[in-house]
Amino acid sequence: MSPTSRTDRLVMGSFSRPDGARHPHHPQSYEITDPAEAAEVRAVRELGRRLAGDDLFGCSCGHDDGTLHPTPESHRLLDPLSPDGIPARHRARWVAAAPGALREYAGALAAGAEEPAPPRGVPLSVVFGWLGAVRQEPRDAALLLAERAPLRLLAGAATGELAWAVRESDRAGLEGAVRFFAGEEFTTRHPKRRRVPDTARDLLLRHARGHRPGDLAVLERRLLRAPEDRIRRS
Repeated sequence: MSPTSRTDRLVMGSFSRPDGARHPHHPQSYEITDPAEAAEVRAVRELGRRLAGDDLFGCSCGHDDGTLHPTPESHRLLDPLSPDGIPARHRARWVAAAPGALREYAGALAAGAEEPAPPRGVPLSVVFGWLGAVRQEPRDAALLLAERAPLRLLAGAATGELAWAVRESDRAGLEGAVRFFAGEEFTTRHPKRRRVPDTARDLLLRHARGHRPGDLAVLERRLLRAPEDRIRRS
C-alpha cells in the first residue's frame, strides 16, 4: 500500500448527536486516510456550506468534524452510530482482521456492547498477537477498540498463564506482550503478581531492546524474577 499523502488525511473530531447517544468505543478524534472516504467527507462538507449559504472561501469549517453545517448526508456518513457511516466501516474492517476465534467478540464490541462475554478457549498467545498486529490504519475510528479489546482479555489472566503465553508467541505476539507487560494493566499489579519466570522475562526484555526500547526501563523495573518451575500449563 502506498503511503497516504497529507492531502488525503483528515483528522476528525468528536461527533455530537441531538439525542446524546454515543458509541461506547468511539474515540474523541480519529483519522480518515482512505482517499475515497476523504473525498466523501469533503463532498458533504462542501454541500453543507453551500446549503448554508456560506462563503466557501471565508468559511472556517473546513477542518471541523463535518457537523457545523449538518445535512442528512453528513449525519449518515459521520455519525458513529450510523450503520453505513465511515466509523462503522472502520470498525467492520477491524473486526474482519481479528483472529477467527476472536471475531465474534470483536463484532460485539464493534456493534456497541460495553462488556460482551469473553471468548472461551482462546490461547493468550493469540490475544497477544491481536494486540501486537500491525494495523494499516492505526489512527482510524477503531483505534480504541484495537487497544481495549485485547487488553480486557489479558487483564484478568493470571501472571503464570501470561508468562506461558509469552513463550508460545511469535513476533507479533511478543510485540503485544511487551505492550501489555509495560502497561498499567500489569505494572499496577501487586508485586507478588508481577513475578515472571526467567524464560518469559528474557524474551520480553530481548524484544523490547530490539523493537520497543521505550518500554525497556519499565519492564526492567516491573518484571520481578520468579523460579522457572512455577510455570504450568493450564
